[in-house]
Formats: sequence, structure tokens, C-alpha cells
Amino acid sequence: MRFDDDAGLDTSEVQDLRGGGGGGGIGGRVALGGGGLGIVGIVIYFLFSQFGGGLGGGSNVAGTSGLSGVGAGKQVDNGSLSQECRTGADANRKHDCAIVATINSIQDYWGAQLQRSGTTYRKAPTNFFNGGVRTGCGNASSDVGPFYCPADSEVYIDLAFFDELRTRFGAQGGPFAEAYVLAHEYGHHVQNLLGTSSRVGKGSGATSGSVRLELQADCYAGVWANHATTTPTESGKPLISDITDDDLKRALDTASRIGDDYIQTKLGGGRVDRSKFTHGTSKQREKWFTTGYSTGDPARCDTFGARDLG
Repeated sequence: MRFDDDAGLDTSEVQDLRGGGGGGGIGGRVALGGGGLGIVGIVIYFLFSQFGGGLGGGSNVAGTSGLSGVGAGKQVDNGSLSQECRTGADANRKHDCAIVATINSIQDYWGAQLQRSGTTYRKAPTNFFNGGVRTGCGNASSDVGPFYCPADSEVYIDLAFFDELRTRFGAQGGPFAEAYVLAHEYGHHVQNLLGTSSRVGKGSGATSGSVRLELQADCYAGVWANHATTTPTESGKPLISDITDDDLKRALDTASRIGDDYIQTKLGGGRVDRSKFTHGTSKQREKWFTTGYSTGDPARCDTFGARDLG
């Protein structure tokens, strides 16, 4: 994936909480269910609660000591981002800027798409944090992975998660695999705006509302990917100039590494428990991302009406 060197970036869509301080020693945990966690968060939560921390050391989902970001009255320092991330050329050189550019593209697409369907899109900032953060959904440590909080309509991510995808989950990684993760979280924002999230139960299971919600967010990520190279920014030029077959393979590889069955088998207790499914199997996640990408049509992402999830 490459960005147009001359396209402008909007760093106002990112809140940089890294190194903000003021959050240490805060207990509690981020609220579960209803889209309140993201691409792997609930899966990881259940692994720690059911299998005793099978993902490795340093986990602290229920209590978030060492929080570095603050929610209410949070200190945001976007000075470095605004200076370093001005154009697509910066996004091609610097990781943080690539994330900013991806977020810009995702939000530009959904802003135009929802406007065409008669719905107002409200931009949601993405918060970069280290270690842990306070949110409108409660306190969260990095262990929950990237997530969207419907209570404050914001996305949260510790960028170290992308290293975890490669080293712990075995994913190939890469810029477009990371874009898939971000687009999934913004899929939850779209669900929140459309009222989908509030109509879904919080239970688990292979055909639960939680699974269907997550698979729809995967499909929405694929829809954005289909339009990424043709979605113009406010400057009138698409930010993303090229998506290759290798990019798509890497996104699908990531999807395969974060299915409930893969995580339970490879990173948990080694046994698949379908009653604990909250995000769908690896094949299902690949299927619904592919459905969104191949059709480019959000209407084809009706996981709630689907009799067969794949």
C-alpha cells in the first residue's frame, strides 16, 4: 500500500496520548460487549479469564496499573504529529503518519457513503496510547487490543499491538494489514451511528449477536478497502494510490490469525469452545472481509440476516 505523495494529511483526527501521564494505579476494566471492544479484545479477555493468561506475561485486563493516557480532561499533544505528518510522502516514510493517513481515508469514505444514504457521519478520533488508557467505556490496558468505545465514540490503540500481531499471533503484518485493523474499528463506529450496536445482545456463542457484529465490522473494513484508492480527501485527491495483491493477502492473513478458533487453539488452552466465540472463526473473518472487498457494497454486509456465516 502506498500513499499519494502530494495528498494532505489531517492530524486532527488523531489524539496522541502517549507519554501523557497522570493515569497510574487506576483499577477497573473497559466495558465488554455491544461493540465496546474491537478486533481481538473480547477474545483476549476470555482467554485470560478461561485459560489463565495463555497469551503470555504482563497481562492485566481487569486492573490497569501503569496507565499512561487520561480520558476526562486528557492531555493531548499532537504537536509532533502535526509537524511530522503533513503529506502522503510523510505517510510513505513514517509509521505514525501512515496510520494518520489510513484513518483520514477511512473516515472520508464513510463520511461520503453515509451522506449518500441520508445519514450524518460524525468523525471519531483515534487515540494513540501506551500501556493503558481511561475511556468512556472504562479503563483499559493494552492487553485488550485496539477497540472502539461507543460511549465516547472514539477508537483506542496502543501501536505496539501491530508488533504483537507479528511476534505473538504470527501474522505477516504490513501497512495494509494494519489498515484492516483500523478499518474494522471504524466499522464499529458506523454500527454505532446506525444504531446497530445498541440492538445487539452481549452474549457469546458461534451465532451470537457479538459474532455477527464483529463479522459485519470486518465486512465494512473490506468495503472501505474496495474504495480506498478512489476516495478523495478534502483536497480532492485520494490518499491511497495503490493496493497490491500482496496487501490483500496480508490483510486476510491477519484476519485468519484473530479468529476465535485460532486464538483459542494456538494461544489459549488448545481447545476450541464455540460457546465462548465472540468474533467468529478465522474462515468467517476472511469470508466477510472478502465479501466487503469484492462487492464494495455495505448492504452486502448483513451478517444479522445471514443464515450461514461461513
